[in-house]
Amino acid sequence: MVTWILWALLLGMLGWMGFNYLRLRRAAKVVDNGEFEGLIRQGQLVDLRDPSDYHRKHILGARNIPSQQLKDSIGALRKDKAVLLYENSRGQRVTNAALYLKKQGFKEIYILSYGLDSWNGKVKTS
Repeated sequence: MVTWILWALLLGMLGWMGFNYLRLRRAAKVVDNGEFEGLIRQGQLVDLRDPSDYHRKHILGARNIPSQQLKDSIGALRKDKAVLLYENSRGQRVTNAALYLKKQGFKEIYILSYGLDSWNGKVKTS
């Protein structure tokens, strides 16, 4: 009996992870450093981290819109331009932000594959 419960839990967790993966794939495209860097000039670069992290180090040209303030700051983003999202590593904040932006009608959403932790392009530090 316990074995069946454990299998059911495992299958449920795998199903939930697969569902979230497919939702994210429909909302945004996860790209590597090279492609992300190529998109920066024509897109809107958004750092979803807290202001203290942003001021310590961020990708050159990024604007800081902390993930918890995205709903209040949505008017600062244009729907006709690509939105490029990143945080320290690809975590739940960037996933939630991409899903929210897609729901709000944004068409082109890109996520930096492994976040700022793996970024090898230009950064601004304080």
